[in-house]
Amino acid sequence: MPDTAIKLTILIVDDEPANIRILVELLKGNYQLRTATNGEKALAIARSDDPPDLILLDILMPGIDGYEVCRRLKADACSSRIPVIFITGKNGEQDEIYGFQVGAVDYVTKPFSPIIIQARVQTHADLIKYRDILERQSYSDGLTGIANRRRYEENLGVTWNFACREGFTLAFIMIDIDEFKKYNDMYGHQAGDDCLRQVAQALNDITRRKIDLLARYGGEEFCCLLPNTDMDGARHMAEMFREAVLALRIPHENSTVGPVVSISQGFSAIQASGLLNPCLLVKAADEALFNAKLAGRNCICQKEVCY
Repeated sequence: MPDTAIKLTILIVDDEPANIRILVELLKGNYQLRTATNGEKALAIARSDDPPDLILLDILMPGIDGYEVCRRLKADACSSRIPVIFITGKNGEQDEIYGFQVGAVDYVTKPFSPIIIQARVQTHADLIKYRDILERQSYSDGLTGIANRRRYEENLGVTWNFACREGFTLAFIMIDIDEFKKYNDMYGHQAGDDCLRQVAQALNDITRRKIDLLARYGGEEFCCLLPNTDMDGARHMAEMFREAVLALRIPHENSTVGPVVSISQGFSAIQASGLLNPCLLVKAADEALFNAKLAGRNCICQKEVCY
């Protein structure tokens, strides 16, 4: 069952403050709420580092109307999966049909019944939670619970395209648990699994932005994709990763690096461009990780992307 303790975030978009106040009053007890009074601001919030889970959208607004906002949301890979419910005074059948054609999941006409609004929103909130559960099962690593290799590979392309369009720098960190084979040999594979889970959780606790992606790359390797992050930002994140794993104080008596489990990391960052391939970024980070191992492990190395 979905975790009902987690409050979804709803973005309410309407150019009439009175309408926003009514919806806020109806929904504030069960959801986190954000508001916008025009289409431009709504698009900016939806494409931000902290996008909403659901959007309640008016159609008749100055500037970009609701239909165009919805169309742009659905045309953008970064916002296309956010469900949109139109709440509008346009009550003609063709208006409603067009609303669904541009990508809305529901259409409610004004004046609306508070009970109907609450029920419709709850229905779509439940669908979102069930969808997220299914995706976690499909895109999560079974042992550690973080994103798996499949999700990382799919996310890399989407994130790269987004960074190209927005002119962002994209950073990538490769992470390897130092001398993990020796750990398994000494403590056994069950302890090794426990170690992987603890390290994954420690790393995941550091990645707080919704747009950051930590994934299990394979075996004892992890990776982290950081949109809108430069070399300095990536190094800062990697250092926090390193300190978080050391703070676990997991004994590793068979290690030549130190008495506790540690990690080696390589990272790189690049100004995204449609003329380049994101694999260049991954390759640079992987080579930097190799250098970190050569340098004695439990350290961080960087490498510029070679064009």
